Amino acid sequence: MEAFANIQTAEVVATVFYTFLGLALFIMSYFIIDWLSPIDLHEEMAEKGNVAVSIVIGSVMISLALLIASIIQS
Repeated sequence: MEAFANIQTAEVVATVFYTFLGLALFIMSYFIIDWLSPIDLHEEMAEKGNVAVSIVIGSVMISLALLIASIIQS
């Protein structure tokens, strides 16, 4: 229990808050990208198996995750 002695409640609440904030921003970003693109991303990736679209969206999601993490961290 000594390992948890220095953890404050405010730090835990802030971590949970920023976790859900990051997830919400990430999910909203995906839906905005899907809304702005001329194709249906879910249909292209899941139903048609378009690997090229999956790679592009995956790289966009990685860059968005890095951006969101750096914004929250600052």
